[in-house]
Amino acid sequence: MKLTGVLVFLACLLAAPVASAMETIPGIDVLIDAGHGGVDGGTSHQQLLEKNLNLQLGKRLYKQLSAKGYHVVLNRTGDYALSEENSWLKNPSRHLRDLAQRKHLALELNPQILISLHVNWSTDSNQRGAVVLYQKTNQSYFLAELLQNSLNDLYRQKEKPVKGSTYYVLNHSPFPAVIIETGFISNAQDRYWLTNSERQEEICQAIVGAIEQYFWLVGKFSHS
Repeated sequence: MKLTGVLVFLACLLAAPVASAMETIPGIDVLIDAGHGGVDGGTSHQQLLEKNLNLQLGKRLYKQLSAKGYHVVLNRTGDYALSEENSWLKNPSRHLRDLAQRKHLALELNPQILISLHVNWSTDSNQRGAVVLYQKTNQSYFLAELLQNSLNDLYRQKEKPVKGSTYYVLNHSPFPAVIIETGFISNAQDRYWLTNSERQEEICQAIVGAIEQYFWLVGKFSHS
C-alpha cells in the first residue's frame, strides 16, 4: 500500500465508529489464537499436523511481540482442545464448545486486536503463500492489508486480503480480528517454511512488523 493510500485510508478509519474494545483502556494488546489442538488436528500432510504448526508459530509470535513490550496472550500453550476448558456450554458438539471457549476467552481479555493462526491446504500442490482473512470492519481490513503486504514481501507474492464472512472467530469478535493462513501444508516449499525454525522466525517477524505498523498508525499502542 502506498503511503498516500495509507494516510487516506487511516483518515477514514479514524473517522469511522470504533468497536467498544478499542475505546477502553488497553490491557492486552494482542491475543494470539493458535488454531485447533488436542483431538482437532486441523489440516495435515502425512504425519504433519496443522495444530502443531499453529502452536509453534504462536509461541514464536508471542515471544517476539513480548520482547518489543507488547502485552500478549497466547490462548493455547500446549496440545489440547479449548473445548476441554469449556464446562459452561451444554452442547454435544465439541467443535462448537471449542469455538465458544475461544470467543469467551477473547471477550474476557478484551484485546486491542486478535490474530488467529492457521495453515492452508489445497488440491493444487502448486498453490502457496500466506492469505489473510478479515472482518467486515474498517479496522480489521486495515490490519489485514498491512499483514498481507508484509507477508507478500516475504513470500514474494501479490495476494490480497480476503473477507472471511463465514468464520466464527471473525464474526464473534467485537475488536479487530484477522485469520492468518501462514502457508499451504499441501505445497512442498511452504511445508519447508512452516517447519524450518529460521523460516518460522521470518514469518513471525513479518507479522510483528505489520502489527507494529498498525498500532503506530492508529495510535492505540501504549507501553504502560
